[in-house]
Amino acid sequence: MSRLKNSDRPYDVVLFGATGFVGALTAEYLAAHAPEGLRWAIAGRSEERLRELRERLPSGASVGVLRADVADPDSLRDLARQTRVLATTVGPYADAGEELVAACADSGTDYLDLCGEPEFVDLVYVRHDARARETGARLVHACGFDSVPADLGVYVTVRQLPEGVPLTVDGFVRADAAVSGGTLASALGQFARPLRIRAAARDRARHEPRLLGRRAVTPTGAPRFAGEVGAWAVPLPTIDPQIVRRSARVLERYGPDFRYRHYAAVRHLPVAVGGAAALGAVMAAAQLPPARRWLSGRLRPGEGPSEEKRARSWFSLRFVGEGGGRRVFTEVAGGDPGYGETAKMFAEAALALALDDLPPTAGQVTTAVAMGDALVDRLRRAGITFRIATSRQGTSR
Repeated sequence: MSRLKNSDRPYDVVLFGATGFVGALTAEYLAAHAPEGLRWAIAGRSEERLRELRERLPSGASVGVLRADVADPDSLRDLARQTRVLATTVGPYADAGEELVAACADSGTDYLDLCGEPEFVDLVYVRHDARARETGARLVHACGFDSVPADLGVYVTVRQLPEGVPLTVDGFVRADAAVSGGTLASALGQFARPLRIRAAARDRARHEPRLLGRRAVTPTGAPRFAGEVGAWAVPLPTIDPQIVRRSARVLERYGPDFRYRHYAAVRHLPVAVGGAAALGAVMAAAQLPPARRWLSGRLRPGEGPSEEKRARSWFSLRFVGEGGGRRVFTEVAGGDPGYGETAKMFAEAALALALDDLPPTAGQVTTAVAMGDALVDRLRRAGITFRIATSRQGTSR
């Protein structure tokens, strides 16, 4: 595994898709928080819109503008060669993402996205992990609310438990937030492709090395009342458990036998039942093209919740970890999960890849594997809370 010599590249970080809803929030965060001397640029298919965005940024004059289009593979290869880290918000990734990943893997450029699409993540592993390992590129998916709080929350929880023993962690998600048009389009696309998702997972399983001498599993838990968090626990069908499992497969600190279950935490049973029924109805409707088009038309890509709504939004992930006779409670919490905090997580992950002293990894890796403590520290400084207690009466920190 070798890292390419990237010091002669003109940029440290390039943000692709910067004029989209989350892209613009990420650009604003970078402009406000990037360290002096960081060489960064915004990229997309409309140079006019990019320049308009740059004019609105506090440090606009020092931000580069690069034109690239997912329909033009040559422009994506040129984009990847100009930077050490390429962060993309352009989705749905299953439709628009592979050429950019391939360009980054070939050029040894670190890649990160906001992908919550299991099919795309599995496809990238099968087709591009080996090449990325050759060039030293780190391919890091799910660098927003999917799946940074879950991945790093479990990582922090595990590090408080004894080493070398079987460990179990349950995660419970609570949030109050709205979705954007891009998120809705991505979710509907995934709901409409169950056969492709399963086929991609099977293909990955054929290529992925077996885990020898250890076990890491993420079974779907049954609905139950979880007394440890005082709420009904409903299995949550997101990419988070898959990301956690991949971290556990790589990091021996997760022990010889690791299990993680992922739930939505709902205070009242009727709300839990109604939410599950509504999700099932949307998933069923997404199988029919006319219904899917109607649902996507309710909120178009580029549209999202107002600043006032985002200011009132919040999230909390609580984790209960057990092993070796010890029990640990962890909470990861913050503000608007889908947009404000996602932009923060995404930007800080890009800065960590570009600037921090990180473990020597390459290929498709998770945030816990690639950035671990460095990203936890960055997010803490940025205002996302990580609380830990060894018992209900324990002292949190």
